[in-house]
Amino acid sequence: MPQHTSTSQSPGTAGGAEAVLDERDEEETATPEAEEETTEKETTEKAVRGESTGEEPAAEKSAAPEEPAAATAEAPAEPAEEATPQEAPAPATPRPARRTWTGWSAWSRRWREAHPELSQAFSVTLTVLAAVLVVAALVLPNSVVGLGPAKFVRIPGEAVIGAAVILALPRRPRIVLAAVSGVALAALTVLNLLDMGFNQYLGRGFNPVLDWSLLGDAQSYLEDSLGRTTTLAVTAAVIALVLLVFVLLALSTVRLSNVLARHTATATRGTLIAGVVWITCSSLGLQISGVPIASDRAATALRWQVRQARNTLRDEAEFQKVAKVDAFGNTPGSQLVPALRGKDMVFTFIESYGRSAVEDPIMAPGVDKTLDERTQALAKAGFHAKSGWLTSATYGGSSWLGHSTTMSGLWISNQQRYRTVMASDHMSLTDAFKKTGAFDTVGVMPGVQKGWPEQKWYGLDKVYNAFQLGYKGPKFSWSTMPDQYALQQYQDRVHSKKPADGKARMSLLILTSSHQPWAPIPKMVGWDQLGDGSVFKGIQAAGNQPADVIADTTKSRQEYGKSIQYSVTALTQWLERYGSKDTVLVFLGDHQPIARVSGNHASRDVPISIVAKDPKVLDKIDGWGWTDGLRPAHNAPVWKMSAFRDRFLTAYGSTPHPKKG
Repeated sequence: MPQHTSTSQSPGTAGGAEAVLDERDEEETATPEAEEETTEKETTEKAVRGESTGEEPAAEKSAAPEEPAAATAEAPAEPAEEATPQEAPAPATPRPARRTWTGWSAWSRRWREAHPELSQAFSVTLTVLAAVLVVAALVLPNSVVGLGPAKFVRIPGEAVIGAAVILALPRRPRIVLAAVSGVALAALTVLNLLDMGFNQYLGRGFNPVLDWSLLGDAQSYLEDSLGRTTTLAVTAAVIALVLLVFVLLALSTVRLSNVLARHTATATRGTLIAGVVWITCSSLGLQISGVPIASDRAATALRWQVRQARNTLRDEAEFQKVAKVDAFGNTPGSQLVPALRGKDMVFTFIESYGRSAVEDPIMAPGVDKTLDERTQALAKAGFHAKSGWLTSATYGGSSWLGHSTTMSGLWISNQQRYRTVMASDHMSLTDAFKKTGAFDTVGVMPGVQKGWPEQKWYGLDKVYNAFQLGYKGPKFSWSTMPDQYALQQYQDRVHSKKPADGKARMSLLILTSSHQPWAPIPKMVGWDQLGDGSVFKGIQAAGNQPADVIADTTKSRQEYGKSIQYSVTALTQWLERYGSKDTVLVFLGDHQPIARVSGNHASRDVPISIVAKDPKVLDKIDGWGWTDGLRPAHNAPVWKMSAFRDRFLTAYGSTPHPKKG
């Protein structure tokens, strides 16, 4: 007959239960319910093994006196009560995922117990790094101007308020709030970094409503300047950095909230002290190196972003009404620019030709010398010029905003306004010539490398893009071809051919050789040597690499100045070589170069010149007060770029017939 016992278990049963209990004892964050459940299970296991639980069983307390041995012998033997498996509850089998986490937790705890000092140092280091990261994100400025250590040794009021709220919350809401705050802070950090980039390159902050599309343009610019492989690597690195910022800030805020919760008393005192210090510093205006110690940078940035988004949406609605009003909108074609009938009109934009090129100590000497020399050369050919200043609607980039502002007479300072105007029937200056019926209109756009629906709004009968000018030479970074080649193609394909029906011609040219990164830069060659552009291969190969110029601010300024000299020389040599007694050239810059070149406090002004052989053309603008020659004086009149269209139309005899929305 098999033997049974109620005080022993098979190794598989008892050992498994003890292993599970040992594993659960290793957990660092066991809940009270879990501890209670574990205690109950331990009690049950001990009862199964016959171990004492600290209390005598009731049966033992009321045990009867022992029976005589004889009586015991006579009594029939009762079979021992068998202990069934049901009497000992089977241990729960842990899930694999739980076992894995528990194993890691156990290993971590054993490591901490084995290396207490190293563990403590590591924990403190992580906490300090999390605090530094969060504080840095809270006080991060949105501009590189004045960026220094003083900007990061400030007391962020948002951190003080956040700590007070965290201390008042129970565990689960506390963790949720900390994680959400970390994600929000990461988003604000990314916006601040975008602001830095936009302020440095475009002279304005990032607009989260309108500017996302410009990131694609930036990627295209990098690909043209640095190559596809480098651009892909940079793009991947930027994406990884953004994701890392979100992850690290979320983990950091959660970790700091846990530290505060574990040391409630100390954290409460510290928060009160920090709050008093912040209020004191704010009230007294205390500063370090000119930077206020008490900071509310994050709250200010958030308010600014909200206000900017609200103003952008309001501006869109208001500008739609403004675009419908046009002082010359109902003027008959017969009353538009009568003083320019029969003239060979050429409007030209020179990329990034800004006031800094004429007045900056580094760029100006070479550019001013070129302007003076070309003024004299044109005078020998019978051409004279007057020059002034226009304040551009854009800065550092987004050239199309400068083009459309000049031609529309409207202040087109963002992408939404540009889309609104392009979809409207507001008359452009170029379209005014078309409406006369006396001019053919044509555009030469070596920078256009895809469909260009804006052609309709500009009123251009024909447009030559980068692929329609027959160029077989190398690209010069972003620029698809040298300006000299584009001008010769304009001469061969357009200017040398008389329009049909005895009409005159109005041309719009946009030159690109002075586009950043200003490396490599083309050089002038003999006009009769241009051919298909292959002559530029050696010049391109011998030029600077874009990466070398981009990384050096001084070299960027020097090379920018050289690119302006090249573009002005190419344009004025074309005029000197091919211009006639009826040719009228209007050329100007679309915007200043980026802040790294023009300076963080540069104006938005660009030079503009009108050149002609016919003295009557310049006599019409004699009252403008512009400077004689191609170089405008420092004190020459400055107009908003949006004022040029109506002043030009009025000067040359156009009669206003307003169109009201």
